[in-house]
Amino acid sequence: MKMLIPALVAAGLAGAVHAQPDGDAAALGRLLFFDATLSEPAGQSCASCHDAARAFTDSDTSRPTSKGVDPRRFGNRNSPTAMYMAFSPAFHFDEKEQHYVGGQFWDGRAATLEEQAKAPFLDPLEMANPDKRSVVEKARRAAYAGMFEKVYGKDALKDVDPAFERIAAALAAYERGPELQPFSSKYDAWLAGKAKLTRQEQRGLKLYEDEKKGNCAACHPSQRGPKGEPPLFTDFTYDNLGVPRNPANPFYGQDKAHNPDGMRFVDRGLGAAVKQPAEDGKFKVPTLRNIARTAPYMHNGYFRTLRGAVAFYNDRDVRKRCPQDLPEAEANRRKCWPAPEVAANVNKDELGRLGLSEREVDDIVAFLRVLDDGYLK
Repeated sequence: MKMLIPALVAAGLAGAVHAQPDGDAAALGRLLFFDATLSEPAGQSCASCHDAARAFTDSDTSRPTSKGVDPRRFGNRNSPTAMYMAFSPAFHFDEKEQHYVGGQFWDGRAATLEEQAKAPFLDPLEMANPDKRSVVEKARRAAYAGMFEKVYGKDALKDVDPAFERIAAALAAYERGPELQPFSSKYDAWLAGKAKLTRQEQRGLKLYEDEKKGNCAACHPSQRGPKGEPPLFTDFTYDNLGVPRNPANPFYGQDKAHNPDGMRFVDRGLGAAVKQPAEDGKFKVPTLRNIARTAPYMHNGYFRTLRGAVAFYNDRDVRKRCPQDLPEAEANRRKCWPAPEVAANVNKDELGRLGLSEREVDDIVAFLRVLDDGYLK
């Protein structure tokens, strides 16, 4: 079983790019986050793929991956929630546990929030700016440009490289703020003794934590930390769950400039990021907070329903193998699962043959629904 690591806040940038005070930096970062003029052409903001109304995931659930500012282009992965990602430690290899931990994106290729914030601006499949200068020039023209001097000092946007770092630092400051980590779910209220779980939710929690049943807490810890910290429902490690290819992934149809492999494309995940085949097929363990609001699920959005994802954990290695790549609904109809996208390194110790009954699967799903923020008594 994986070690349940404590919550750690990713380190901020040091020196001139570090904002003082944090409140002003976060306010600036919020303006940047929702500014749709920072793409090329204008029309896409960070919030376009991380909608606050959808727990900071893509509001367009008609496709499993997000559309870029160029409507002909799509990313190859499902947009993960930006909520609670400020607690992910900087990407590193844990020598004691012998696995990778932390970082940002599904594959950990950005070590910190600041590094992650830079990437979408320059990604041709996302905001599509040609270079850092074009981003900085747009920030200089923004109504909030004067805030940069308030937060970072005189001439904060004068030189391109430090200005781009400050844009990223402000975005990270916003993501570290309370809007993206409210800890306001029914489960938080229950931990505080201010709410009661239904019988089904209680059964689901018991199954969730039972090492001989759901065993979900092995990777998605549900108990308070040693100092009473609320649980984050992720240990920020990486795993290959044996998720099938998603035949509905629009990335397969991208032009050769952005996907030279076409339908033969295989997402190696962490393995590609660290250039180690032993890590192929592994993706970051997501937080389960707000999980009922963040469909579709998995790195490629294969599962459109939360129940389907839980069922897959339960009987991945029990059902017969589908003869071809099939979407979740058709696989369920035929009572089969397609082959994993990456067959090597699949975790067969903690999932795949859990032996849960249909009622127990439903109970776990019922519990997962209490993790949504915004609970009102």
